[in-house]
Amino acid sequence: MSISVLWGLFFSAFVAASIFPAQSELFLAGALANKSAPFWAIIAAASIGNTFGSATNWLLGRFFLHYQDRRWFPINRTKLARAEAWYAKYGRWSLLLSWAPIIGDPITLVAGILREPFSSFIVIVAVAKTLRYLVVALITLQFA
Repeated sequence: MSISVLWGLFFSAFVAASIFPAQSELFLAGALANKSAPFWAIIAAASIGNTFGSATNWLLGRFFLHYQDRRWFPINRTKLARAEAWYAKYGRWSLLLSWAPIIGDPITLVAGILREPFSSFIVIVAVAKTLRYLVVALITLQFA
């Protein structure tokens, strides 16, 4: 078992869940195709890294509004109000989409801004992220 591959996968999944543009699926597919570690370890490294990245977004969201009156604040009040209304309408279950490209990372940030309890946040996001990596892994193994 290659610990360095698992750490690399963890890190790529963490960054992929952050506000930085990145993808971890190819790293996951490569680790599976090369049999770099047991299936469960590869899924765990990716899922935990991606969940921690989303938890970082949640944490950033908790303190984000403190700076909303600054000129450099990246979100205007209209967009923030729209995001808050959307989250209020769909609630915590919208976190099941935290795996999705483009919308997933902002959802986790908004959850922090709107003070979603961390306990419900982390459970829902961990389930969503793990299921996504399982699907990607099963698809990858069909072609490997």
